[in-house]
This record gives sequence, C-alpha cells and structure tokens, in this order.
Amino acid sequence: MVEECELFECQQCGYCCHGETTVSLDSNDVERMVRYLKLHKQEVVDKYWRITGKVIQMKTIDGHCIFFENGCTIHSGKPWRCSQWPLHPSILNDESNFEAIKESCPGISRTLSYEHFCEKFSQFISENKK
Repeated sequence: MVEECELFECQQCGYCCHGETTVSLDSNDVERMVRYLKLHKQEVVDKYWRITGKVIQMKTIDGHCIFFENGCTIHSGKPWRCSQWPLHPSILNDESNFEAIKESCPGISRTLSYEHFCEKFSQFISENKK
C-alpha cells in the first residue's frame, strides 16, 4: 500500500489556509462543522460562514480562513476539501498543476519525479476508494 507520507507530509505551514476565499462546504461539511463547534447552526452561520446564494464558505479574516490561527483550529471538523489538500486529482491531469501546488506547499514530496508521483498517487487513490 502506498503511504500518504511518501507523497505528502503536512508541515502545518498554513499556506493552504491563506487567500481571500475558502473552500465551498457541502452538506456533510456543514453538519460536521456544526457538530464539531457544538453551536446552533444559526450561530455558526452568523459567526463563521459567508453564504452567497447556495454556496457556503468559511469567512476570511486578514487574508486567511477564519479557523486558521497558527494552524487549523477545527482540524477534526474541517471540510473534506481541506482534508484532501494538496493531494488533489487535478495533479494527475496536468504537470503545471503539480508544479503550482508543489511551489505553494512545502509538504509535497520533493524527491519524486512528476511521473513517479502520479504513479504513486494514482495507486493511493485506487487503494483508498470505498
């Protein structure tokens, strides 16, 4: 089995938490976050989320996710897209995606070639499909 650490080992740098937008939340993310925060949903909406039409995102403060403070403060309750980053399938489609992600994420393996990375990542995805 391919170990995720061969591909990526989080450095807890927070680079992925910075920017003026955050990931969109799906219904499972919404439920998980409300449960994790142990607040009423409306309080979570008012305090932590930005809702535009049907799109729910976490608010940003000073150019980073509202939940970033020297690391993720809701790690166990974070959205699935945050959990999968930077191992995003777009890496497999275009080497420039890999290079851009690698440049912004110090946790991505620096020792594997793009081809070898894709081979191991594809194997990891295949073995972890449920």
